[in-house]
Amino acid sequence: MASKRVEFMGGNGHVLAGILDLPSEGRPSAWGIFAHCFTCGKDLKPIVNIDRALNEQGMAVLRFDFTGLGESGGRFVETNFSSNVGDLVAASEFLGTRYEAPKFLIGHSLGGAAAIKAAGRIPGCRAVVTIAATSDPAGLRGLFKGKEEEMAESGEASVMVAGRPFTFKKQFLDDITGADLGEDIQNLGRPILILHSPLDDTVDIENAARIFQSARHPKSFISLDGADHLLLKESDSRFAGAMIGTWVSRYI
Repeated sequence: MASKRVEFMGGNGHVLAGILDLPSEGRPSAWGIFAHCFTCGKDLKPIVNIDRALNEQGMAVLRFDFTGLGESGGRFVETNFSSNVGDLVAASEFLGTRYEAPKFLIGHSLGGAAAIKAAGRIPGCRAVVTIAATSDPAGLRGLFKGKEEEMAESGEASVMVAGRPFTFKKQFLDDITGADLGEDIQNLGRPILILHSPLDDTVDIENAARIFQSARHPKSFISLDGADHLLLKESDSRFAGAMIGTWVSRYI
């Protein structure tokens, strides 16, 4: 796998940091984008493993940090689900201008919801893949249990996410509350592959069932049996990458 660092302007006008993972030989058969999970980043090892598996099948993938995370500019506290969608669309515009328009989107967890939401704004997208995705961003409200009053009074609150403190403004709660994916899933108009672990204790597998039931054909589901939410075991992320590559190749 050959990797190249890139920068581009995000949806809110901040410079975002990305990495293009490219096949070691030849011109890519297709380009895609990977949207990372909530408060994660582009350098998460499972993302690298999935990209590597796709590179081995001749595809190129752009992974990047959403605004305010990792090496990207901006302040996380000013972001929300809608800004993530905007960053994903901006990433597609960057690829289309500098390289080739993305033909597939991959999203992990909340990034999966963002991929579904953004697909309709990316004309060249032919396929969408979700990994451990939430079917309803409003489900994140559970993270703010006991913090609503503080957010209402001061406008923001500090919340622990995956063992790290993050500051959220009330606008974040308002945004996810209004981010209904129902129509986006039903009207996706593209093949969708849903990967989820039955053992996921972060985003319950019932989310995958709701996405699958709402989506129109062609739609596919792959059970990541034994995997955790982040696919931290290398064999799990490599398996996911191989399956994604095989499935995507049918549509590109």
